Amino acid sequence: MFVASTYAKKEIFSYVEPDLIIFNANELITMNTKFGAPRTGDNMSELAIIKNGALAVKEDRIIFVGTTEELMSKYEFGKISTKINASNKLVTPGFVDPHTHIIFDGTRENELSMKLEGKTYIEILKAGGGILKTVRDTRNATLEKLIENGKTILDKMMSYGTTTAETKSGYGLNTECEIKQLKAIQILNEEHPIDLIPTFLGAHAIPPEYTGKTDEYVDLIISDMIPKIAKEGLAEFCDVFCEQGIFSIKQTRKILKTAIRYGLKPQIHIDEIVDTNGALLASEIKAIQTGHLLKSNNEGLKALAESGVIATLLPGTPFCLMLEEYAPARKMIELGVPIALATDLNPNCWTESMQMIITLSCYHMKLSPAEALTAATINGACALQKQDEVGSLEIGKKADLIMFEVPNHEFLPYHFGVNLVSKVIKNGRIVVDYDLNS
Repeated sequence: MFVASTYAKKEIFSYVEPDLIIFNANELITMNTKFGAPRTGDNMSELAIIKNGALAVKEDRIIFVGTTEELMSKYEFGKISTKINASNKLVTPGFVDPHTHIIFDGTRENELSMKLEGKTYIEILKAGGGILKTVRDTRNATLEKLIENGKTILDKMMSYGTTTAETKSGYGLNTECEIKQLKAIQILNEEHPIDLIPTFLGAHAIPPEYTGKTDEYVDLIISDMIPKIAKEGLAEFCDVFCEQGIFSIKQTRKILKTAIRYGLKPQIHIDEIVDTNGALLASEIKAIQTGHLLKSNNEGLKALAESGVIATLLPGTPFCLMLEEYAPARKMIELGVPIALATDLNPNCWTESMQMIITLSCYHMKLSPAEALTAATINGACALQKQDEVGSLEIGKKADLIMFEVPNHEFLPYHFGVNLVSKVIKNGRIVVDYDLNS
């Protein structure tokens, strides 16, 4: 390819002509990393907005970011093959969704009635529902069926503006099916425009055949699953559902230390239902990111801030569980904890829309629209250690961006329940276009 492979070589882009330009954007949100990556505290509100903004793309890379006036003085419009007028529109980096579970079979819509009756997540799980129902269906599904299901979900995610996503195994809970899920992710990553980052989550629940034998299942994960998955290069991260009645702090530490030895990066589901001191463990093992954190204590949050572990907040989950309590995002920001946002897309929390997550984060966690957008882009990229490639609109980075049919970023949580996307551009190519007359 023409382009340099790294963001560090961005100076070469001053000497080439673009294939695609966007101009006249009412707001071009660059998320320039001079404000930090990840952004914390007051810097979460610094969007680096360019009014009447413009950018230019060569193949899959951004080669210019600035005002429309500057763009017009730099390039000859007649030589550019694709020109997009973003007048009265918002342009942002593509959404980075750093916590999803998209590879599964079966649905669980009947559980809504159980929740309405007051059943808790753990009660539904113990009744054979929840994750265990999805495990049964996923074990019985072929690789081809999992790929087909995943493609349908990814198409919808992309239509709402997601261009990069992490996704996990965790509905196999045996070596064969965990590998089957990860292979589905691998194939989808090759075939679908969205970039997928694979995570091994064999420690998602206790499979029924190991009821009462959790330590034996942990030994299976450590001695069989992790070595085989690492050898085949099927995962970049390893995750554990550290929760009372699922995997203990001790078991979680044992799994993740093994994963680290095999070259997998650690992340953890923590403190979703009860405070297990999971945040302290995440800091201790230097997890890249953690998920949920509804119940994390002050000591744990301070430890996350000091260690730089990213708290990935999932407001869709308490919303679906009909909880009154959400993660304490304002406290985290005040303490300097870096936060990201994610859908937690799974059969219990089924939304492909990061736009919906931004709305929930503002209404239930009191994030400002600017903070929420930061958490859904550059901080999400940092949660996956992909900030040098995606999450902001800067010269040399991937040309992954969204054009919204709204004039400014404050509309994103304000006008909810609809898809505000006009276009999605992934790797410099228009992959979603709802504005065919532009």
